[in-house]
Amino acid sequence: MASAPSIRASKTVTAATAKLRMLKQLVCSDAPEQALRYHGFRSIAGVDEVGRGALFGPVVAAAVILPERLGGLARAGLKDSKQLTREQREKLDRRIRRMAIAISVAEVDAETIDRVNIYQATRLAMLQAVQGLAVTPDHLLIDAMRLDHPCRQTKLIYGDSLSLSIAAASVVAKVHRDGLMRAFDLKHPGYGLASHKGYGTPAHRRALVEQGPSTLHRRTFAPVRAVDPDAAVEDMVSSDLLFEDEDLEGAEWA
Repeated sequence: MASAPSIRASKTVTAATAKLRMLKQLVCSDAPEQALRYHGFRSIAGVDEVGRGALFGPVVAAAVILPERLGGLARAGLKDSKQLTREQREKLDRRIRRMAIAISVAEVDAETIDRVNIYQATRLAMLQAVQGLAVTPDHLLIDAMRLDHPCRQTKLIYGDSLSLSIAAASVVAKVHRDGLMRAFDLKHPGYGLASHKGYGTPAHRRALVEQGPSTLHRRTFAPVRAVDPDAAVEDMVSSDLLFEDEDLEGAEWA
């Protein structure tokens, strides 16, 4: 009689960990750029954003037009900025800026994010970055987005892990935003912005509970709204309207 198979305890793999493992298996190269050049495009701009999921501060986008030969950047280890250390990102940022044909960075602040929502704010930041390029691109390589821009576009899922141009934009945007967060940490102490860069870490959430949100927190984001005293007032006012819609129907006004 066969013995029952032994049961081994398995570690639970989170979705974030599984995604990171998958991304590390992707190869960041100039294959997307070469394919576009084969079809006649020359000024190809990689476009990416950082800070979309943060609770504090702006979402930042960068657009980068690189020269045709990108082997040096590939050998230097250019890839999605989230997979690089700060030292690696800053070294690559300097190299990208030295060799790029054109670079543009754009920010959309927390107030605008709250007004138009983070998705539209991200698209706006990307559009402004493209519009700020000193050289007009003839094709955009964008990480999982499409923009309201007349230029031909390719939306590339996981683009910052596949395209060197998008990865370059990712690094430039990340280095720029991280510098902003270190500066904001001096102006808004107590939240730990220099450490977590405005993302919703446990330490950041504890600071929000203890101090309340600052003027640069994204007040429509749930963890911020939950501890925002102004949000409670807004909810109370919106639920205590002077007139219900049905009361207005058929009313006679002088």
